[in-house]
Amino acid sequence: MKRTDLERLARLYGVNVEYVDVWGHRRATSPEAMLRTLQLLGAPLARAGDAAEAIRKRRQDCWQRILEPVFVAWEGSPAALPLRLPAVQNRHAWRYRLDLEDGGRVESSGTVDGLRLRALREVEGVRYAARLLDLAGDLPRGYHRLTLEVGDREAECLVIAAPRRVYADAATGPKRLWGVFLPLYALFRESSWGAGDFSDLEALMQWTADQGGSLVATLPLLATLWELTDDPSPYNPASRLFWNEFYLDPRQTPEFESCPAARALVGTLDDLRREAGRRPAGLIDYGKQMRFKRQMLEALAATFFESSSPRRDALAGHCRENPELESFARFRAAGERQGAAWPAWPEPLRSGALSPGDYDDAVYRYHLYAQWQVEQQLRSMTDRADRLDLLWYLDFPLGVSGQGYDVWRERDLFVRGAAAGAPPDAFFTKGQNWGFPPLNPDALRRQGYRYFIKALRNHLQHARVLRLDHVMGLYRFYWIPHGLAADDGAYVRYPVEEFFAILALESHRVGARIVGENLGTVPARVDEALRRHGVDDMYVLQYETNPDKGPTLRSVPATAVASLNTHDMPQFAAYWKGLDVDDRVDLGLLTPEQAAAERVRRERLRRDLVGFFVREKLLEPSQDPSVAAVLEACQAYLARSRASVVLVNLEDLWAETEPQNVPGTYRERPNWRRRARYSFETFSRLPAVRRILASVDRLRRRASAEAAEKEDDA
Repeated sequence: MKRTDLERLARLYGVNVEYVDVWGHRRATSPEAMLRTLQLLGAPLARAGDAAEAIRKRRQDCWQRILEPVFVAWEGSPAALPLRLPAVQNRHAWRYRLDLEDGGRVESSGTVDGLRLRALREVEGVRYAARLLDLAGDLPRGYHRLTLEVGDREAECLVIAAPRRVYADAATGPKRLWGVFLPLYALFRESSWGAGDFSDLEALMQWTADQGGSLVATLPLLATLWELTDDPSPYNPASRLFWNEFYLDPRQTPEFESCPAARALVGTLDDLRREAGRRPAGLIDYGKQMRFKRQMLEALAATFFESSSPRRDALAGHCRENPELESFARFRAAGERQGAAWPAWPEPLRSGALSPGDYDDAVYRYHLYAQWQVEQQLRSMTDRADRLDLLWYLDFPLGVSGQGYDVWRERDLFVRGAAAGAPPDAFFTKGQNWGFPPLNPDALRRQGYRYFIKALRNHLQHARVLRLDHVMGLYRFYWIPHGLAADDGAYVRYPVEEFFAILALESHRVGARIVGENLGTVPARVDEALRRHGVDDMYVLQYETNPDKGPTLRSVPATAVASLNTHDMPQFAAYWKGLDVDDRVDLGLLTPEQAAAERVRRERLRRDLVGFFVREKLLEPSQDPSVAAVLEACQAYLARSRASVVLVNLEDLWAETEPQNVPGTYRERPNWRRRARYSFETFSRLPAVRRILASVDRLRRRASAEAAEKEDDA
């Protein structure tokens, strides 16, 4: 098919001119979406008619670049660095210096005509040669800086020397793990102040280990601008570099006992706890709880800063090691002074220049203290988990709020003229606009992935299993230029192998497993890349139950993290009863006719699944088994499978029907606000909970033994 100049230009910039949708149909990217996306990527064109000249300029720029900004040197493979040089430089001398991350240095030199020739190309009247420069020796793992001189020209490149596969715990071997999932805000003990905190999470970890479990999973716990928003979504954080002080337990700070003002507020917070128990559906009032918790933390911060102490020295040392912390505290304090998000700040504040007169010092000190206390409590919890041989399974969100710290700090890295989203699918027929700005792939490479690496390290210093939300975003991301509808976006490609090199390197440094959320319509090459690099994928039973594919379930892969559902899906009891269908009708997402068809489909699904479990001897033959019986069969099916990890949603064990999140809604549903139906003390003693977890533990141990036996036979 003949391509237009605009389509050819799109390909040069990594913009997909078409994609295959959820129904298997090829869908063309509209010319307007292509044009707007290209402009956001920096293409020099004002209208489609400028594409031919922009192509010429893009090709010229690419061939005039001696080196790409990033090169991956895979461990165990020859490292041959691609170069582009004018053919007239064939007899020129070259010399490179490779400064290693550990302080070492590697140097080499030669002549251009001695390098392997890959191709010759004429671009705008200039003949270029593409050659390969072999890097000397086996490179140690790390981020190395290469400087190349050819004649009078010089170029630099980040060399990522990484293992090809992410970390896998050799000590675990064939052991089949299991753990539990519950959002931290939903978890509460009888002593909690209305919502869960880090002390509650630590208690859940201890209890899970006592039941034989190996991990506890939570949603993201990242910073939120409580002073400017009432949106508690963990997937729209202000930063992926800092944590949410909402989850602090002030009673665990060293200053608590010596701070009368903080202790005097305990009674007020106890009132909040009692009020939360009386609120309909146990909904969390984040604003009220955060205001009272902040009063306590401000009192603790005032006590901390009122005199010199070894702890003051420790904080000063922490700031020297983590200068970003002071920047974040200044940002938060300036936002409170302005009473607005940073895009509405005056210059030069909006452009990143803050001075002490731009914020209140007490507010700055509060945020400094609060973040430091979060780090200390997280460190204590991580140490406790390590002693229990328990893994904390944390979620790495796809993006950050455009009004938050990361976008303000890295303004050149985020594309603020577009929003990330997803094209139309069976559930969201008009597409999805997630609202947050996507990252610019070229800008990421030019900065050597500094921001992405920092964000990863912030999570991996605590998490020993890290789930990457929407892992397809490492390969391609759906951009919706501002002013266009969600069904009129464009996919932009990303350097996926460079992302995987960073993931492999960072996971090995701390001994953490990586999981990729690959649900929905995912290109085959993404799943292939996950397998190639040893990244665990996900097996979600609700996705696998499809009567159109037959009355059996796909077997669970050994590389999978398996579960019944996710936080974006109905609880099992609601799904089994079809309550989610009623909800979608109420939201206008299904017509009555579509709902009727879905109910017929759901009935077939129930019949097929029951029949399958009867054949698998996980259910007794019955005309109409109870929801509890089917749930136990589902959990047993996953538990006895080859899955590397089985994740149990605790709320399913008491047949909860209310969802934690209904995608595509904001004000319409109380997303991210619902406490668990039972306190930790209550649900930890429920017979159904203990019985099902005991069964999961027994079956997981049996699966481990069978895997070990097969390994020995092999």
